[in-house]
Amino acid sequence: MKFALITGASRGIGAGIAARISKDYGYKILVNFHSNEKAAKDTLKEIEESGGAGELLKFNVADKWDVDRAIEGFYKDNPDAVIEVLVNNAGITKDNLFVFMEQSDWSQVLDVSLNGFYNVTSAILKKMVRKRYGRIVNVVSVSGVKGVPGQANYSAAKGGVIGATRSIAQEVAKRNITVNAVAPGFIDTEMTSELPKEELVKLIPVNRFGTVEEVAHAVSFLVSKEAGYITGEVLNINGGIHS
Repeated sequence: MKFALITGASRGIGAGIAARISKDYGYKILVNFHSNEKAAKDTLKEIEESGGAGELLKFNVADKWDVDRAIEGFYKDNPDAVIEVLVNNAGITKDNLFVFMEQSDWSQVLDVSLNGFYNVTSAILKKMVRKRYGRIVNVVSVSGVKGVPGQANYSAAKGGVIGATRSIAQEVAKRNITVNAVAPGFIDTEMTSELPKEELVKLIPVNRFGTVEEVAHAVSFLVSKEAGYITGEVLNINGGIHS
């Protein structure tokens, strides 16, 4: 059985990606979550109602021991399973101007978005290398590409993932493994619900926020076999916002 693991898949962009990959390729989806089990079950229900299949996989991406425990436990329970696709989507924000930013807010954001990327990818990649096939897509952000005021921690974390994406892509390309990133701008999700939308739309050339579905379709393309000659790339999904 072939699986796709999506971290932070209980809601928002992660949930949309999980549903889209299930529909497009028939992968059995591993719906990762940390604390919101109800939302994760809703994601799984949507997948199943659309004719797909999946299961919940609880772990905290920021805790390497917890990640390794969960992944090793999954393989032990499913010895014939192959995780062909990994989407590193989990992330948090703790916004503030840098001059006022607490060390804990800096560390928490990097622990989830950057160290979490390392923890999960390192737990999955060796088996991909042995199988000589894999697709890794990292959900970064316009913050990591151009920097956003008030998000120095988030920009640093996502910028770090972009650098790692390009490095790892070169390391594993000969094994038929691609490593890419998508960088969403302002997307209509719970995470952006409290932002001053009317003001921000003025900064976006297409004059609107993006949708979860638009991000999910882009990720789905990078997961496809047809995207096998694309690696180390960052696909901006931001409505035309560029520095």
